[in-house]
Amino acid sequence: MRTKRKRFMAFVMCAVLLLCSMCISGTDVNAANDRTTFTVGFDAEFPPYGYKDDNGEYVGFDLDLAQEVCNRRGWTLKKQPIDWDSKDMELSSNTIDCIWNGFTMNGMEDMYTWTEAYVDNSQVILVNQNSGIQKLSDLAGKVVVVQADSSALAAFTSDDATQENKELAESFSQLQEVADYNSAVMNLESGAVDAICLDIGVAKYQQGNHDSLVILDETVSSEQYGVGFRKGNTELRDQVQETLYEMLDDGTFAKIAEKYADYNLPECICLSRDTPSDAMEDASGDIEKSDSEDSSSTTEITTTKSASKSKGSLGAVMLQLLEGFGATLAIFFLTLLFAMPLGLFIAFGRMSRFPVVQWLMKVYISIMRGTPLMLQLLVVFFGPYYVFHINLASFGPHYRFIAVIIGFALNYAAYFAEIYRAGIENIPVGQREAAKLLGYSRTQTFCKIIFPQMIKRVLPPVTNEIITLVKDTSLAFVLAYTEMFTLAKQIAANLTNIMPLFVAGVFYYIFNYIVAYIMECVERKLNYFE
Repeated sequence: MRTKRKRFMAFVMCAVLLLCSMCISGTDVNAANDRTTFTVGFDAEFPPYGYKDDNGEYVGFDLDLAQEVCNRRGWTLKKQPIDWDSKDMELSSNTIDCIWNGFTMNGMEDMYTWTEAYVDNSQVILVNQNSGIQKLSDLAGKVVVVQADSSALAAFTSDDATQENKELAESFSQLQEVADYNSAVMNLESGAVDAICLDIGVAKYQQGNHDSLVILDETVSSEQYGVGFRKGNTELRDQVQETLYEMLDDGTFAKIAEKYADYNLPECICLSRDTPSDAMEDASGDIEKSDSEDSSSTTEITTTKSASKSKGSLGAVMLQLLEGFGATLAIFFLTLLFAMPLGLFIAFGRMSRFPVVQWLMKVYISIMRGTPLMLQLLVVFFGPYYVFHINLASFGPHYRFIAVIIGFALNYAAYFAEIYRAGIENIPVGQREAAKLLGYSRTQTFCKIIFPQMIKRVLPPVTNEIITLVKDTSLAFVLAYTEMFTLAKQIAANLTNIMPLFVAGVFYYIFNYIVAYIMECVERKLNYFE
């Protein structure tokens, strides 16, 4: 009986393995010859190349090009918004087929398999009309903002940056990074920064929506856009490239660009059959090379990767993350310092005998618990400008950090308040009555009888909130304040692997373990009734 069972199990396992191998081989064949979908990865906050319109649809110049390619190839276009810092991980894990979203080729020719450049773009400076900034030299001593992991940042800080741009960046009072250009424009309008460095197409889009913004005549750098595929994926690249050529020949390419004439796109088109870009030649190499050479291309050490290889070791990553860990600790401890006593004050208001005070505290708690912390941080930071028209620059260089602390403290105070209220109301009424008979005042009753018992009872839920706070510190990135997890994403984008994110996760776990251990020790100390 056992022998038959073993034979049956062996048969089942062989069948499963055979089925899996057939599925895998079938997937490869489908991907190579019978493709039905084409997944484009793009930054959904990068108009006019890719963004969400008023109808909630993802649109843009690059997405229009991709749609036309799919129409001609018989593919179904899948528009996949991605975190730009994680674009390389998305591509290498095959969750997307390409990166098509104003993707800069310059300096990254050897990291991807590229199409020919189709847009010749420039990096320009966007400023407020009344800023007094008229040329690049006027940016000395000013605060300039760029998008994280962007060509604008590379124009100032990369190894390939010109000496003039490096000297210009050194003259800035500060070079800040934000997650997207919407945040950059909000910073500029509110006076938190003095200028934005960005692509000319994006700059014209923003200028068209904000009459108070102007573009400087001088350009910071020029660059070319291409469609980036996973290294070695020349077959899919060639299919897309040939279709783009067809669109160029019959005028469809120019017609799509003309839809975005307000953003200078027709003048920026550089796609041509006659002068293939060096980047494409470098990326494709000899298409007739053997498969073994193509497979080995993924292990080549590029100039960019070799320059960052020394920075990619575990020890180097941990040292870099320690810088961000200090910012995380500052947010954590200062939030607790202000939120815990503020929560007690709000709990008193919530239990007040005055209906108006009780109602106000109830509304406050409802808002803080019912809206995202990220939104609250944005409101705290930009509120003074959009509500009271106060220039944020007047608050000083540390206002960004102060706004982070205020936002976190106000949010967590609401949660602590409800925890405290539950603990206070859980104390039997008889203890208050007994204290009153003994001649205790209300203050004495609370401080000597109610408060100690309340602390003991609320310690477990307070511990949960404190641990949550450790992880929520990563939301500080929304105000362009770089803490540990934001720094880990930036390092991961540079190294094109997720190791820094795992290292950051280890940091969080160890810190949370220490916090939980300390709180457990405190809880044992308070078990004086046992």
